[in-house]
Amino acid sequence: MSEGVATAFGLEGSTAVISGAGSDIGAAIACAFARQGANVVLGDIDEARLAAAADRVGPEAARLVTDVAQRDALDALVDLATTRFGRVDVMANIAGVIFDRSVLDTTEEELDRLLAVNLKGVFFGCQAAGRVMSGQGAGSIINMASLAAFGSNPLLASYSMSKAAVVSLTRVLAGELGPAGVRVNAVAPGYVEGGMTTRNARLPDGSVDDEKMEPLRQAVARRTPLRRRGEPEDIAAAFVYLASRASRHMTGQVLHVNGGSYMP
Repeated sequence: MSEGVATAFGLEGSTAVISGAGSDIGAAIACAFARQGANVVLGDIDEARLAAAADRVGPEAARLVTDVAQRDALDALVDLATTRFGRVDVMANIAGVIFDRSVLDTTEEELDRLLAVNLKGVFFGCQAAGRVMSGQGAGSIINMASLAAFGSNPLLASYSMSKAAVVSLTRVLAGELGPAGVRVNAVAPGYVEGGMTTRNARLPDGSVDDEKMEPLRQAVARRTPLRRRGEPEDIAAAFVYLASRASRHMTGQVLHVNGGSYMP
C-alpha cells in the first residue's frame, strides 16, 4: 500500500451508516467514524439514546429512529444516507438484543424477537447497503458478531446461534458481493462492559450494582490473557480498520477483539 498509514485509516469524504447507534458500542463506533472524517447516519429504535449518540457525534450527524426488525426501516435509513450525502461507503450493523433463557424454557415469542433483531436486522441492513454499494462498485459492510458464536454458552442459545448465523451470512455475502468491489466482514467482541453485560446487575434507578458486577469482572480478568475488560472504544477501533482502506484486501473475515480469551 503506497499511501501512508494515517491516510489508509482515514474515512474523509465517506458516508457511514450505523444501526444500533444508541448503544454504548454503537455510539463509540459512530464517534470513531466521525473523528476519521466520515459523514455518519445513525439509526436506533430508542429515540432518547439515538439523540444522545447524535449529540456525542456532533451537529452534522444525521439520524432516524429505526427498528431493524422491519426491512422498510433499514431501507429508509440507507435512503437517508444517499439523500443527504449521495452514497454509502460503510454499513455497520450493530443493533442487537439478548436474554438469558435455557433452550427448554425459551418461548417462541422470545426466539422470534431475538432473531428478528439479531439476524434479520443484519440481513436487511446488508441488503439495503449492498444494493447501493454494488451500484457504486465499492463499499464495506461490517456485521456485529460475538465471541458467543464460537463456544458453548449456557442460557444464551438464542443469542449464540443468532451470532453464528451472522458469521455465516458475512462469509456468504463476501463471496457474492466481492466481484462488485464490496467487502463484508464481521467483528466478534469478547466481554465489553455495557448495556448487555450489565443487564443482570441493574438497580431500579437504572444504575449498575458494582458489588453484584465485581465477581463477573474478576472472572473475566482471570480468563483473559491481557487481564482487562474490553471497552467500546476497542471495538470501535476494529470497525474503523474494517471500514478503511487499510483493510482493502480483507473480506469474509471475523476480527476477534477479546483480549485473548478466545484464539481461533
